[in-house]
Amino acid sequence: MILGMSLATFTLLHVVISLVGIASGLIVVYGFIAGKRLDIWTAVFLLTTVLTSATGFLFPFKHLLPSHIVGILSLLVLAVAIVARYPRHLEGGWRRTYVVCAMVALYLNCFVLVAQGFLKVPALHALAPNGNEPPFLIAQLALLAVFVLLTIVAARRFQCSPAQAASSRPGATDKVA
Repeated sequence: MILGMSLATFTLLHVVISLVGIASGLIVVYGFIAGKRLDIWTAVFLLTTVLTSATGFLFPFKHLLPSHIVGILSLLVLAVAIVARYPRHLEGGWRRTYVVCAMVALYLNCFVLVAQGFLKVPALHALAPNGNEPPFLIAQLALLAVFVLLTIVAARRFQCSPAQAASSRPGATDKVA
């Protein structure tokens, strides 16, 4: 039992949270590229991605696994992204820091999605039963290449005007001086 749930129920909850994190993250990436903040989607993405990484540590384990390393890295970049987005209001270099950290967190979730796909989907598992065969490596390298490109484009296109940054502060008004 984990948090009062069977392992199967907890696993399903973890997977659903992960998929919501990935889906909302892709919407946030669209916002980056379109130059839109998408505040509600951002909050959903950050929350579900933190929950994905945090709940991963609740599964039973006897020793440190690669999934734990990915979870630790994800929580670290998410902490920086959250600081950049909320307390620092995307001001100055924090805007680009936020974009890069959010993209890395989303990439890590997608990396795990691909790895899980090769473990759980019979057709993919047959191509790479040990997780180190060429089809698995090609898929992960392709994913990395897509994310590097998207991160570069997102960091260049996502602009936060001073008025937008000011309106994100608690107690700020929507009026521009």
